[in-house]
Amino acid sequence: MNEDPDQSVNVRNLQRRYKVDRRVLERFLTEVASTLCAREVSATLALVGDARIQKLNRDFRGYDQPTDVLSFAAAGDEGDADYLGDIVISVDTASRQAKRRGSHLRRELKVLGLHGFLHLLGYDHETDDGEMRRVEYQMRRRFAITTPRAVTT
Repeated sequence: MNEDPDQSVNVRNLQRRYKVDRRVLERFLTEVASTLCAREVSATLALVGDARIQKLNRDFRGYDQPTDVLSFAAAGDEGDADYLGDIVISVDTASRQAKRRGSHLRRELKVLGLHGFLHLLGYDHETDDGEMRRVEYQMRRRFAITTPRAVTT
């Protein structure tokens, strides 16, 4: 893996229900940053449970329910201009989604981390006419984290 020491994503595991190797996510998202960013950048990823992400979703988006991933872009004019912001993932929701897709938690956390990171870079799938989706699928293929397809016999 081509890790750039000038790119960094710090992962904080704030939940205890699921065993997660935060170093795997740090390496993965640092590689994503190296691939997508021409300048030095950093970000933080927090792994939480459904209760905490539901509170954040309610307080910041007005939806009183858990969600899988939220992104909070840093203000560009304050502090460190190279700090992109924070990504928050509910490991509870990620685990349910992985099971429903016939996948595993490690892959689902990478998919959600990538999705959140793209939001920090300014992509918005609700308004960009498919641009974020195209970049996301390209990165998923590049890093071999595409969602497995159901096997038919």
